[in-house]
Amino acid sequence: MSLHITLATAGRILRQLRHDRRTVALLLVVPALLLALLYFMYDGSGATFDRVALIMLGIFPFVIMFLVTSIAMLRERTTGTLERLLTTPLGKLDLLFGYGLAFGLAAALQGALATGAAYWLLGLQTTGSAGLVVLIAVVNAVLGVALGLFCSAFARTEFQAVQFLPVVVVPQILLCGLFVPREQMVGWLEGISNALPLTYAVEALAQVGISADPTSTMWRDLVVVAGAAVIALVLAAATLRRRTP
Repeated sequence: MSLHITLATAGRILRQLRHDRRTVALLLVVPALLLALLYFMYDGSGATFDRVALIMLGIFPFVIMFLVTSIAMLRERTTGTLERLLTTPLGKLDLLFGYGLAFGLAAALQGALATGAAYWLLGLQTTGSAGLVVLIAVVNAVLGVALGLFCSAFARTEFQAVQFLPVVVVPQILLCGLFVPREQMVGWLEGISNALPLTYAVEALAQVGISADPTSTMWRDLVVVAGAAVIALVLAAATLRRRTP
């Protein structure tokens, strides 16, 4: 893998992204609007809003990046762009880590905007720093990118790519501890929850909510999420096809 080629790939993807206004709106505007919706849903119940909105600052980037990248990679494959790119010195890892870098930068901007809106417009209150929330949101977004790239290898159409959302993403949201504390789940569900990376992202955010300083649990969870993202990118490279039949 070449750093120069990876950076060039990330630059190409960011330039394409800049010209896609709908995707830019989805990435940057929609999370803040959804947080505003939560604010009005929990009007008068500040503590509940603080707990749910904090977790959603990590979940929204994960879901959106999964959806955007799975479709974007599928389009590159179906249009023949990927096949042409792979005839150049560009390797599969260069391409996929370029995707991860490009959308990671987009996620940093997304996380900063959504977190800023949550704290300064909607009154979100946490014991820990808003900067840590942005950091966790970015790592979680990169996880969404990596899983989206991996799942796109098994889809032939955009409709099939979207079908992976309820299979890969929704179970993680249901079992991450947002709705029911993990320790209250039956044993086998808790075991599945412990194996899912989104669980650790949610736990890391919960640590920010209750602790003024970064905790060892938060850093451990962040390493787990980052490691899962790297593994997913490597698996995506191993399963990447040049063109969809």
